[in-house]
Amino acid sequence: MKKTDWSVPLREHLPQNYFERMLEFINSVYADGAKIYPPEEKIFRAIELTSLSETKVIIVGQDPYPQPQKAQGLSFSYPDQFKVTRPDSMSNIQKELQNEGFDKKSTDLTAWAKQGVLLLNAVLTVPEFQSNAHAGKIWEPLTDSLITIASEDDRPKVFLLWGGFARKKAALIDPKKHLILEAPHPSPLSATRGFFGCDHFLKTNTYLNSTGQSPIDWSK
Repeated sequence: MKKTDWSVPLREHLPQNYFERMLEFINSVYADGAKIYPPEEKIFRAIELTSLSETKVIIVGQDPYPQPQKAQGLSFSYPDQFKVTRPDSMSNIQKELQNEGFDKKSTDLTAWAKQGVLLLNAVLTVPEFQSNAHAGKIWEPLTDSLITIASEDDRPKVFLLWGGFARKKAALIDPKKHLILEAPHPSPLSATRGFFGCDHFLKTNTYLNSTGQSPIDWSK
């Protein structure tokens, strides 16, 4: 993990031996060419691209895509070369963006991360084709701490919690300081139950403007 402005508060929130155990876990699961995603150098990409001081929006996902070459270390994001033949979570996010007036053609969300959108998965690694197999192993203390640290920070933020898994993280967030927006998950199984029409991207920008912050260009 590269040193960022998340590093000091993380060490204040987590037990002293946590990082040793985390490294042991990483070394063990990536050993001997095991098919684990994202690539080891991208595990912490979300906090490396989006510093605490620049974070304005947090989008919480479950865990990385378990397909080869798809996971980037950013929740919901994947490279543009993947051609989706049927709707998935990202294509449904693009549909909602279009409904709200944003023309987002790329499935790569790196540009969002560089604007202050922390794209955080609750679990940071996954074995190939085994969704959520690393849940409960090591990552939740770290990612819960990141959400708590973002909540404790004085700058008003927007937390986008989509689906039951992410919505449980609301307990870590101070609603008096920040805006919490909840909706069903954008997956094909649930997007029609309230994700479509949620207007979360417009509501986020309205809140950012009201707190004196620049809005996100969701079209990038």
